[in-house]
Amino acid sequence: DAIHKFTTHLAERYGVIFVGDVSSAKLVKTKMAKSVLDAGWHQLKTQLKYKAIARSGVFEEVNEAYSTQVCSCCGAKPDSSPKGRAGLGIRHWICSECGAEHDRNINAAKNILAAGGHPRLDGGILALQGE
Repeated sequence: DAIHKFTTHLAERYGVIFVGDVSSAKLVKTKMAKSVLDAGWHQLKTQLKYKAIARSGVFEEVNEAYSTQVCSCCGAKPDSSPKGRAGLGIRHWICSECGAEHDRNINAAKNILAAGGHPRLDGGILALQGE
């Protein structure tokens, strides 16, 4: 029920939706299996896709590789960015190339939007920040 309500809300509110291409099938084979299965990632993406399309919206999965590590301001992949599983605990970082301060998730969202061909959709970013 929660996934249905959440995906309906997103599909009704946003005409363009980009999501990262996280493979829940691959993550199930890792130590994060229980979390992935509990979150219902595949179901969420499936519902979001069909609801967006039913409302004449756009739904696109994009390559999210390095989306948390690349600076969304300058495009660099600096040494100061969080790396791999070891960097999962790093929630905020400063780009050593341009000095921009980043929240890990917001930075990744901006990079996913850019990968979808929309460099900066402020409405989407604000939605991710909780408005």
